[in-house]
Amino acid sequence: MKLVVQGAKEISDVPGLQEAAAGIDVACAPDVSALAQQLPCADIMLGWDFRGRDLADCWHCADNLKWIHWAGAGVDAALFPDLVTSDVVLTNARGIFDRAMAEYVLGYMLSEAKLFRQVLSSQAQKHWQYRMTDKLAGQSALIFGVGSIGREIARVLKAMDLKVSGVGRTARAGDGCFETIHAASDAASIVAEPDWVIGVMPSTPKTERMFDAGIFTAMKPTARFINVGRGCALDENALLEALTGGTIAGAMLDVFDTEPLPSDNPLWTAPNIFVSPHISGDYKQHKADMAQQFIGNLARYQQGQPLINTVNKQLGFVSDAS
Repeated sequence: MKLVVQGAKEISDVPGLQEAAAGIDVACAPDVSALAQQLPCADIMLGWDFRGRDLADCWHCADNLKWIHWAGAGVDAALFPDLVTSDVVLTNARGIFDRAMAEYVLGYMLSEAKLFRQVLSSQAQKHWQYRMTDKLAGQSALIFGVGSIGREIARVLKAMDLKVSGVGRTARAGDGCFETIHAASDAASIVAEPDWVIGVMPSTPKTERMFDAGIFTAMKPTARFINVGRGCALDENALLEALTGGTIAGAMLDVFDTEPLPSDNPLWTAPNIFVSPHISGDYKQHKADMAQQFIGNLARYQQGQPLINTVNKQLGFVSDAS
């Protein structure tokens, strides 16, 4: 059995893999030329660099591939047409980043409700200024994306006594996480009431530019927008207009159309915005946790058991989390 690790220079880049893969022929492929060289005869590929888009260029070399594990929650980099139509099984790192992203979202919400940025500005000026702040308890949040990340954000916000609803592919009754789940097709009609509109949707043709001028115009002027899902879900120009015109109160973006965000992009200096460099899900031990998840799935593969986190390649995500 042969395993190719895309995006890794050596096997030690993947914590614990050397011990777990004893008896398996493991080859590392840090770049596209190495990947093309190592893919022939490979049974399994671990996509360690989840942003890497070199697999499509080497697909003609994958003459024996049966399973790809993508070390990221989003798999858009791997969903080129030849892979989608193939019999190769695709799994992802669903579940690894959920709590970290939920805490990140909550952190931003608390910082805005408690005016932390204004307090820090006053501190820098040695200016004692009394302020009253908002409570999150009793406010409402609408989460676009009701998979594992969206559900964890909902659980954390509910623990803070927010009212939480979701937006999925279809409308359905609420559950332990969401009071109700709306259909994505009704998006413009349901964003008028929430205090927080949160995007955690995967990258698919149906989610592209979901957050457009119509959404921001429909939101109330005191509401804030958060996007920790995919940059392609947002019309950046529409958000800029909404912020500069005061249509909404503010925004936090952790994902962008172009990453790194170019220094001349006006989002950097837009009013009432918090910009972060795609870090909401990354924590100090996340690589070790991703490796252990793959190693667990590798054991299942060797034993002929069903793999966890199998992606529906037509939809672009693990479909029992939609």
